[in-house]
Amino acid sequence: MPREKVFASCAAAVADIPDGATILVSGAAGYGDPSGLIDALAQTSTRNLTCIYSPLGWPPSEGRSRPSPPGIDPLLVNRQVSRLVSAFPFVSGASSTTEECWRTGALEIEVVPQGILAERLRAGGAGLGGIFLPPANGTRFAHGKETRVIDGRETVFEPAIKAGFAFVRAAAADTFGNVVYRGIGRNLGPTMAMASTICIAEVDQISDPGSLDPEVIVSSGIFVNRIVQTLAA
Repeated sequence: MPREKVFASCAAAVADIPDGATILVSGAAGYGDPSGLIDALAQTSTRNLTCIYSPLGWPPSEGRSRPSPPGIDPLLVNRQVSRLVSAFPFVSGASSTTEECWRTGALEIEVVPQGILAERLRAGGAGLGGIFLPPANGTRFAHGKETRVIDGRETVFEPAIKAGFAFVRAAAADTFGNVVYRGIGRNLGPTMAMASTICIAEVDQISDPGSLDPEVIVSSGIFVNRIVQTLAA
């Protein structure tokens, strides 16, 4: 069966990502992270990346800091990321690499509320230039943005988010690129696949077409360009 979308390793799948690329990264709080792809990209010389990722750092507890899940930390440690767009970039005092990079001036952060972030990604995947949303009205998130009254309610224009690449984590895929998610991987993974030019799926299992139940396929192969099995050498 056709296997042109199947890559032998995470390193091969990310090898052509250029400096200055924008990457959508699925997962949150250490769950559903495409860690193999992140680690592979950290082994390259690619720099000046923009990442859209919400790590959901752990808050301090009982006077002690609980380490946050690694997420995109390998890229941050290498100073490969210059800009982060996130709903929850870090929790102050939680021993976050993200916070350390931001405080030293190595990282620019744009905070976008989770609901608005999801809708901006959805708009990007649908081919829209942006959408008018009410939640940001009257808040600092509306500063400097276009507003419009729709059905008697003032709304704020939010530009769509599109990216050259997306890293998503999934349970299984066939060689056509049809993908099945598990748990939190289904949160933003399908939307990110649609909002990217090249979607790379890191999966547990790769099988021939026809082996996956079509009722559980979420991202169809038209949205997934590359597949790599997790932990592949």
